[in-house]
Amino acid sequence: MKKINGLRWWIIALVALATVINYIDRSALAIMWPDINKDIGLGKEQYAMIMTMFMIAYAISQTLSGKLYDWIGTRMGFVISIVVWSLSAALHAVARGAASFSFFRFMLGLGEAGNWPGATKSNAEWFPIHERAFAQGIFNAGASIGSIISPPLIAVLYLLIGWKLTFVVIGGLGLLWIIPWLFVNRALPGKHPWLTEEEKAYILEGQKTVESGKADHPERALSWGEMLKYRQSWSVIVSRFLLDPIWWLFVIWLPIYLNDRFQFDIKQIGLSAWVPYVGAATGSLFGGWLSGFLIHKGWNIDRARKGTILLGGLFMLPCLVFAAYASTPVAAILLIALILFGFQISINNIQTLPSDFFSGKTVGSLAGLGGTSAALGTIIVTNLVPILSRAGYTPVFLTGALLVPLSIIAVLLLGGRIRRVDLPS
Repeated sequence: MKKINGLRWWIIALVALATVINYIDRSALAIMWPDINKDIGLGKEQYAMIMTMFMIAYAISQTLSGKLYDWIGTRMGFVISIVVWSLSAALHAVARGAASFSFFRFMLGLGEAGNWPGATKSNAEWFPIHERAFAQGIFNAGASIGSIISPPLIAVLYLLIGWKLTFVVIGGLGLLWIIPWLFVNRALPGKHPWLTEEEKAYILEGQKTVESGKADHPERALSWGEMLKYRQSWSVIVSRFLLDPIWWLFVIWLPIYLNDRFQFDIKQIGLSAWVPYVGAATGSLFGGWLSGFLIHKGWNIDRARKGTILLGGLFMLPCLVFAAYASTPVAAILLIALILFGFQISINNIQTLPSDFFSGKTVGSLAGLGGTSAALGTIIVTNLVPILSRAGYTPVFLTGALLVPLSIIAVLLLGGRIRRVDLPS
């Protein structure tokens, strides 16, 4: 049977492509909202409520999806997630008001959330420890690329076929993705028929921990209660609760901000809202590459991860403060690009922590709990924005600036030394 060199990169490429589709589907409503709102007549508070329903489902599904992926595996877990979110995206076409948009948004959140614990678990299965942050960077670059593609793509589709058919078209993208996924991702590395012996050995040997020299696959998965007994788990949960709202602040509110602050219409949003995500994509790849490079140069995992997370914070914090007072759209957009560059540097390495602390079937579960806490933090910030923005967007950006040091402190204090947790036998 013919073997494929670098099969692990094909797997992460497909996961990244799913993430591109994920972000096209979730971004469409915000991009088209100024004109959709002309049809249904809702205010900023109703928009926040619709997005909150998405985040509530997202919070629930992050934890449940983590367990689902640990139970049935990443291959079928991704299929279930993408079928749910693709159908939900398409059904936005029949929404008629706040209630129906909220329902379909809720269903979209249930499906889309699974992409994140699924990717973390897939990377733990397919990559040696020193490559995982870079693999996570490729995956997160998919979110950024999706956000780059979405504004012009959605604007063009909207101008050609209207908002209802736009939702139908983008909903079909995920269903098409399932075909190559099932074809390529036939089994785990230990049993995949297309994997070369050299790559198999490279992956499996690279999954042995430095401290113990043991393979990265314990037999028993920890329950949620057992995981929460470890402060390392709380470092993931708390840091994501504090940091992720910065990303969602722009995913949910950037088109609205550009419309409110600078009176951009859908065409102008389509021409400009993609620019910050170029910074995010660059940060995804750079942050993942940097920690792997440092480990390769002899840094231990603890020093490499924390150093990279701190570097991301050094970009985010001052740029959030400067963006709070940006007076031109060019300045605002470029500063937001630097904010998202720093965010992705940090979050890539925070999202890798579950596979640094634990292994096997516990990784997806902890990644899911981290995703749930991230969604809960985002729900709070999303509902604060309509209140804070009554005085302009300066308080919104300054709130984001406050979250940056708090999230990094959570990693440093709660995580302790980043290494494999010693579990009782």
